[in-house]
Amino acid sequence: GNNNTSLSEGDVEVVVHPLVILSVLDHHTRRQEAEGRVIGTLLGRRDGDRIEITNCFAVPHAERGDEVAIGKDYNKQMFGLHWRVNRKEVVVGWYASSTRNMPLMADTSSLIHDFYAAEAEDGDPIHLVVDTRLEDDQRVLSIRAFKSTSVLVQGEPLANLFHEVRWTLHATESEAICLDQMTSNPTPPPQDTSSNGNSASLADATLALQKSMEKLLSHLENASAQVNDVVEGKRAPDPLIGRRIADTLACVPRIRPQVFDRLFHDSLQDLLMVTYLSNITRTQLTIAEKLNASLGV
Repeated sequence: GNNNTSLSEGDVEVVVHPLVILSVLDHHTRRQEAEGRVIGTLLGRRDGDRIEITNCFAVPHAERGDEVAIGKDYNKQMFGLHWRVNRKEVVVGWYASSTRNMPLMADTSSLIHDFYAAEAEDGDPIHLVVDTRLEDDQRVLSIRAFKSTSVLVQGEPLANLFHEVRWTLHATESEAICLDQMTSNPTPPPQDTSSNGNSASLADATLALQKSMEKLLSHLENASAQVNDVVEGKRAPDPLIGRRIADTLACVPRIRPQVFDRLFHDSLQDLLMVTYLSNITRTQLTIAEKLNASLGV
C-alpha cells in the first residue's frame, strides 16, 4: 500500500490494521459485475487525535447519478452484532473502493460522509479509499485516508472539503504471522478431499510448523549470541535491544517443565479428538452424497 504520500492537515494519526485492507479487497472482488465501487463501515478506537482502525464490515448501497441509497438498517444491525462481540470498537468512519469508470472521490462521497458523520461517535469520521484501479506504471495498490471540513456560505453548510491525512499500517503479532504465511505461500495448491490429500495437507502443515520452529530457534540463538557478546565486552550494549529482549522474556509465562508437558499433551489430545471427529463427519457426508446420487434423490 502507499501510505507515504499523504499530507495531513493537523496532527491526526490514523493507524490501519491489515485485516481492514484485506476485507475491503475481498468485498470489492465479490461485488456484482454491474456494480461500481463498494462501501462499508470502519470500526476501531479513538484516543484524542489517534484513530486506530481495527475492523470493518460491508454495507449495501446504490448510486444513481447524484443520488445514493445506503442500507441504514443493515448497518445498524451489523454494528450491533460487532458491538456485542467487542464493545471497545466504535464507528470511526467508512471505506470505499474505486473503479476505472469513476474518479477516486465521487460526487456522492459527500452524502455518504454526512451519513457516517451522524453514525460516528464524535461526528468526525475518517474516509478510507482503496484505489483498486492500479493505473500507475508500477501497478501499486494505493490507499488514502481523508477527513472532511464543511464549507459554509453565510453560516449554512454548502459542501464538504476532503483533506488527505497521513496513515500508517500496524499489524499485531497474530496478523504479522498470517501476513508472513500469506506472502511465503502466495499460490497454495488446490484442496484434495481424498485420504491422500488429507495426508498431503497434514505433511504440509507439519513442514510449516518445522520451518516456524527453526526460524524461532534461529532468532533465539541470535539473541543469545547478542547477550553473550555484550556480557563478554565484545559488543557495545544497546539499551533498545536490551529492553526488547526483556519485554519478550516477560511475555513468556513461568511454568515448570512438568506442568508444561501436561498442558501440551492435554491440548494435543483435544486437537487429535477434534481432527478425528472432523474426519468422521466428512466421511459421513461423502457417503450420504453418494447414496443420494445413486437413489436419485
